[in-house]
Amino acid sequence: MLTRPLRSVLYIPGSKLRAIDKARALPADAIIFDLEDAVAIEEKEAARETLRHELGRGGFGQRFILVRINGLDTQWGEADARAAAQMKCDAVLLPKCESAAQLDRLAGLVGQHRLWAMMETPRGILRAEEIAAHPRLDGMVMGTNDLYKEMHARPTPARDAMLTSLGMCVLAAKAHGIAAIDGVYNAFKDEAGLKAEAEQGRDLGFDGKSLIHPLQLEGANDAFAPTEAEVDLARRQIRAFEEARAQGQGIAVVDGKIVENLHVETARKVLAKAKAIAEIARIAAE
Repeated sequence: MLTRPLRSVLYIPGSKLRAIDKARALPADAIIFDLEDAVAIEEKEAARETLRHELGRGGFGQRFILVRINGLDTQWGEADARAAAQMKCDAVLLPKCESAAQLDRLAGLVGQHRLWAMMETPRGILRAEEIAAHPRLDGMVMGTNDLYKEMHARPTPARDAMLTSLGMCVLAAKAHGIAAIDGVYNAFKDEAGLKAEAEQGRDLGFDGKSLIHPLQLEGANDAFAPTEAEVDLARRQIRAFEEARAQGQGIAVVDGKIVENLHVETARKVLAKAKAIAEIARIAAE
């Protein structure tokens, strides 16, 4: 069950010592330390040891730490998984996940670590509910670049070709109470484009966005955080509903709109998220 903010989920190459060290001070809610796409073939084995050592050193504070291994069908995947079992991380991320059976295999290799799944192939998308239901799975990350490639689809600003896949994964994640993280935005210097896509992901129901560059952190953190207006409305909805209940009524009215129990439940989640984000900021400032 998702219990913490995951607004910004930043990829960091597991082979780049300088980047790993820099990540200790970045305002990311979560970090994916990557042993897969971001690591050259000749650096795969060395990256495992670099990452194991650096995660052991700690210093990442409250950030949620994921390790993305190579696929279990590659020559590096099983060794990555066994190495990750000994790493100080919160979860292990499986690329190109296509079935619960793949997660079963991974679970047998990573000790007590929780699992996350990359959703980036047509077969994986079609099995999203099966994957989300796995008892060790805590989150899904959209791999939209690979999915575009596999679908032979054309990227557009509105992400028309992605909407079905995005929606299927959000539904599966919400049905099983796990996190859903949107895919990356490749033009990392395009602040307006990132803002638009992050807001679209937020409105679709995603909990945060995966990122390829630290320049994108502020935009993602802003997009997936409750606004002051949303926090104010949530407080007023709760107060009005409690007053209505005290008078024996089942509904309230705020700003000319009906407020029922379901709206209050959402309002409480907004306030809880705002409180958690404020706590993250407080700890980071100490």
